[in-house]
Amino acid sequence: MEWASALAYLGAGIGAGLVVIGGGLGIGRLAGQAMDASGRQPEASGDIRTSMIIAAALIEGISLFGLVIAILLALK
Repeated sequence: MEWASALAYLGAGIGAGLVVIGGGLGIGRLAGQAMDASGRQPEASGDIRTSMIIAAALIEGISLFGLVIAILLALK
């Protein structure tokens, strides 16, 4: 039983780390591309900002789901 619990904690830790890294990379790339697009077409910056906020919310939602799964693994 000890090994199963230890592996669950290890899996939860690795999973949480990967979720945070993936979410950070996704939002960073999204913001970089949005700034590039706003620099190229300043008149469309409002639409670009709105799309960026919606996409960032979706990325954060997926990250939160991954963290919940990691917590459930740790509490198993």
